[in-house]
Amino acid sequence: MHIDPSTTSSQDNYKLLTNLVVPRPIAWVTTQNSEGVINLAPFSFFNAIGSNPLYLVISIGNKDDGSPKDTAANIIANREFVVNLVTEDLLNAMNISAANFPTEESELTAVGLHGAASKRVKVARIAEAKASLECVLHSQQPLGAYNLIIGEVVMFHVDDSIIGDRYHIDGFAPIGRMGSPAYYCRTTDKFDLPRISYEQWQQDKYQ
Repeated sequence: MHIDPSTTSSQDNYKLLTNLVVPRPIAWVTTQNSEGVINLAPFSFFNAIGSNPLYLVISIGNKDDGSPKDTAANIIANREFVVNLVTEDLLNAMNISAANFPTEESELTAVGLHGAASKRVKVARIAEAKASLECVLHSQQPLGAYNLIIGEVVMFHVDDSIIGDRYHIDGFAPIGRMGSPAYYCRTTDKFDLPRISYEQWQQDKYQ
């Protein structure tokens, strides 16, 4: 089947894209507004895009009226945020935090989690998260019905139980986002496939 996105609805295009580009990591983002309220919300249009400098990208959809969601508004205003990674023990809390909470109510408090002080930014991270990335805003760009946020990672927080020698991470199994309506996946089924050089491929090919 050939599907031309210019002839289908935005809802159908969203369904196709999010069901095909999978799994996607989840950025569970903490920000803070001018009143000091911590906002917590998950986004799956998210990934790492560079390691030197350390950049990541989050695409945050606007509200139905076209205005920025609280997360985007807070990042643009304060230029700081924290990306917390979602493990299975936090899945229910993450799901609740995606609800349309009023601006004056903190999702972090509502789901029974706790803030922990960050080192390089004023925004709190999630104390219960096994990994959190403190970020400062590098750039922001309107992108149709979205705000594209590029952040620079300025501090890592990693639970002692998952980090080993030379910063190898083991035993860390964040949840991934699949497609609509509400599919997720576990990342516990892993395998190792060392990268091969062209020379090695040539050698193996003719053995």
